[in-house]
Amino acid sequence: MTRVLVIGGYGGFGLRIARRLAADGWQVLVAGRDLARATAACAGTPGLAPLAFDRDRDLHAVVAQHRPFAVVDAAGPFQGAGYDVARACIAERCHYLDIADGRAFVAGIGALDAAAREAGVAAIAGASSVPALSGAVVRALTHDLTDLRAIDIAISASNRATAGVAVSRAIFSYLGRPLPLWRHRRTETGHGWQDLRRADFHVAGEPSLKGRLIALADVPDLTLLPERLPGRPAVSFRAGTELTLQNLAVWALSWLVRWGWLVHPERLLPLLLRVQRLTAKLGSDRSAMIVRTFGVRGDARCERRWTLIANDGCGPEIPGLAVPVLLRQLRDGALAPGARDAGTLLTIADVAPAFAAMPVRHAITTHDLPPPLYARVMGDAFAALPPRVRAMHDVLRDHGARGRAVVTRGRGLIARVIARLFGFPPAGEHDLHVSFDERDGIETWTRNFGGKAFRSRLSQHGPLLVEAFGPLRFGFALPADDRGLTMQMRRWWFGPLPLPLALAPRSEAREWQADDRFQFDVPIALPMVGVIVHYRGWLA
Repeated sequence: MTRVLVIGGYGGFGLRIARRLAADGWQVLVAGRDLARATAACAGTPGLAPLAFDRDRDLHAVVAQHRPFAVVDAAGPFQGAGYDVARACIAERCHYLDIADGRAFVAGIGALDAAAREAGVAAIAGASSVPALSGAVVRALTHDLTDLRAIDIAISASNRATAGVAVSRAIFSYLGRPLPLWRHRRTETGHGWQDLRRADFHVAGEPSLKGRLIALADVPDLTLLPERLPGRPAVSFRAGTELTLQNLAVWALSWLVRWGWLVHPERLLPLLLRVQRLTAKLGSDRSAMIVRTFGVRGDARCERRWTLIANDGCGPEIPGLAVPVLLRQLRDGALAPGARDAGTLLTIADVAPAFAAMPVRHAITTHDLPPPLYARVMGDAFAALPPRVRAMHDVLRDHGARGRAVVTRGRGLIARVIARLFGFPPAGEHDLHVSFDERDGIETWTRNFGGKAFRSRLSQHGPLLVEAFGPLRFGFALPADDRGLTMQMRRWWFGPLPLPLALAPRSEAREWQADDRFQFDVPIALPMVGVIVHYRGWLA
């Protein structure tokens, strides 16, 4: 049987998929509620036929009547959706695929696995840019890494590849909402379309795309990749449109949602879509995707990245490339029955022919990375440190540790004021988590004592380790032996201005290994003031 039913087959992604399937020799039913639109979409393309279809009423009857080999759900949005279509396909013993990017929807498709196996069909969720293509890329990038630390993925759409209603509704479903993220060796909370960054996209032989804004998006990879990959790496995913003003507008709305001032952001969608149409001619027709992986290969630390740049407005073709490949595999008996996400089913080679037929360029590059910050400062002495101390400072992109700490605070007024200014924790015994973020050799440490956090940035200045708290910077020597290391202050600055060492805080922190744990003792005092804060404890 060569018939495939595409739900939402006249939509932005659905029609592209339908046409690719027709070119592959499938008989495609372009299905949707609006028969006139379906008929217009089929005009002039052999192999396409319109079909009036209401998924809320006609589901089982239509599948039973037409007996397709497979149903492709391209309608969306899938955030908050159920599995009615997939269940109907399983009941009628036809294969099911979708292009869902809803995190819970794709990650939960395995609940139908037993039923799909019994029916002898496949139910595949996420046959799209994520997690099908992204999963294929991650496996290609990490196959020989012995220690995988972090994965960063980003997509930037051209302004002329404007998002349709379904995509916009998907974004607004998590706009400003809490997003569980695996990073710093624990589950943390981000918020949809926040944590703005700028990204550059470069492929040799192509003009680069520089400085495009991207923000946190909620996609299946955030759940699937940490659970699937050895070492449970940190995973981030960001997305954005080409125009800075558009991203900033959505970012601003995300704060209104987060603060509770905007309860129903989806009510603004008609207005925003109208503005988007009015500005559609601005910007370019170039979209991009990048996957960056950070890990260890042999004894060397490296970043390996895959970058794709889509020209001439062909970016919206990318989400539809996985469906034809998977349908061919199903037709050829290469995929076993069962329900699963598409994150492990493709390779880059599977979609390479489609890339080659479009104005798309993609490439994998590997970049060697320097040793950890402490290793650069300490030289050969770093290798002699106890294993737990060395591991705590082996920071690459993302790291984290948890433990307990006892905090003592100075009692004088000046000591209390200074401790408050720097955000030092209150006195007492606390659960402790330390987050390490590394970017370009500079580390940011966030120490969270039972919910009270303070942050510092660490870098190298010649033979010294420099720790910065706002404009104040402190330079430390790191004498060490096989028992541990000591941080001895040698210089301090306010911004670029050196300050007298005689007036510097008194702090000689120690780190060592005991009870198979990393141990620390950090006293901070001021001349004529005394103890500001003193914290000690362990991390694992």
